[in-house]
Amino acid sequence: MRKTEYTLLVVLFLFILVINVLIINAAYTNVFDLLKHISPPSPPLVTITNIFSVILGSLVLFTCIVIIMEKRDPGTTLAWLLILIFLPLLGFFVYLLLGRQFHKRRLTVKKQKISHYLCPFNAPADEGSLQQLAETAEAKERLIQLICNSTEYPITLNNEVTVLTDGRQIFPAIIEALQSATKYIYLETYILRNDEIGSKISQLLIDKAQKGVTVRVIFDGIGSRSLGKNYLRKMRAVGIRIEPFLPVRVPFFHNRINYRNHRKILIIDGTVSFVGGINIGDEYLGRDPNIGYWRDTHLRIAGDTIHYLQNIFIQDWFFVTKEQLPTGSPPSVTSGSQLPGNKPVQIAASGPDTHWESIMQVYYYAIATAQKSIYLTSPYFVPNESILTALKTAALSGVDIKVLLPANPDYRIVFYAAMSYLEELMEAGIEIYFYQNGFMHAKILIIDGLVSSVGSANMDRRSFSLNFEVNALIYDKEIARRLEADFINDLKFSERLTMETLTEQPLHHRVLESGARLLSPLL
Repeated sequence: MRKTEYTLLVVLFLFILVINVLIINAAYTNVFDLLKHISPPSPPLVTITNIFSVILGSLVLFTCIVIIMEKRDPGTTLAWLLILIFLPLLGFFVYLLLGRQFHKRRLTVKKQKISHYLCPFNAPADEGSLQQLAETAEAKERLIQLICNSTEYPITLNNEVTVLTDGRQIFPAIIEALQSATKYIYLETYILRNDEIGSKISQLLIDKAQKGVTVRVIFDGIGSRSLGKNYLRKMRAVGIRIEPFLPVRVPFFHNRINYRNHRKILIIDGTVSFVGGINIGDEYLGRDPNIGYWRDTHLRIAGDTIHYLQNIFIQDWFFVTKEQLPTGSPPSVTSGSQLPGNKPVQIAASGPDTHWESIMQVYYYAIATAQKSIYLTSPYFVPNESILTALKTAALSGVDIKVLLPANPDYRIVFYAAMSYLEELMEAGIEIYFYQNGFMHAKILIIDGLVSSVGSANMDRRSFSLNFEVNALIYDKEIARRLEADFINDLKFSERLTMETLTEQPLHHRVLESGARLLSPLL
């Protein structure tokens, strides 16, 4: 680094320190001004305040240096620096709660060791199967190879895939599969509730455990934080092992509030699996009067892909409990085995423990290489610059792009952040729709009527880098047509956003959108 660059860095850090000390002192001065009519502050108190201001300013400066040296995304770095400079006290504690990266690095190393220990290798996709698939999947061979290289999960050709559109289809299929279990049940979910459907699932698991079926359940420590001890006690009493993923004992003072397990996986006897976007709770059946109908999508998969979904569960289970479950041998990737179907499926898993942001890379490359159409559904839409650029570039090249978002969001700040991106997308020719018939929670991407992604990952920064996620990629025109039919039907219950609607928004909405966008790297 040249001398001038060192000088600029020193000036920047001194500026941050001075600004923080001035802001902190100004805050205390205002407090003293309010209190002096009652009791003037003593000189020792003023001295202590000045010392505290310098100490806190120094801590904030050190934190800024740490953030810069972590080499994060520039937008994320800038957002944290702005918060720390102008809200030093609040920003410092928020950073301690949500922003620290060293815990992510320790978690990454720990979980990677577990993955290599339990599943030291995965069967590579052989050249014959890739060539056979490439002929079917036209120009998508490089996308397939990308997922192979970034997730280490090969494509499997022998699968039966059923698309389940909402809770009224998903839960009966799950219950039927649970009732058929004879060996083991592995369940992993973000939200597990002690309500009507949650109790029904619990009782089914209890009944199966009493008949000798091995039952293992992972629920997220934040997503299922309201799950009562009595619910857990009943299940554990019959031998079910049900454990939280990274439980948070004191939510506002614990860095584990990030790195949530957002995956939804169900494996039954190694023959039937489920993956998608739905959790376990009554609201997913439309029973919450404040939400109404809940629109979601899940997949029922039978075939070779189950082995890789099961490996993900086994790794997560070992991470949580240190209990090693049998992994089994990888299936053949050729088309010769006699299994239920012939759908090509590939699993993409990502999280703080993966070297690559696999799902984000899949989304980016699939969008960037689209030739005809892109249909995207996501309840939360906070794209990074790569995804944003890929969408705009694809639209400007003539690709038909439709994006479907919920009209009634459950998190307002995320909604305002999403709104801040829509005008530039529409200027590029992208059609934006808001779903009006309840809440849209499905996470779907359909490319060129050929490649489909269904899973737990939202189109946002949190799913890309902070949460543990899993998606299924299906290379099949029939499945793509089925998902497209659902998408077109959803548009009947949606309202298209127009430029007139955007420009007529009140000023305070535009201010909120701009503010939320500044914070979008942290959402």
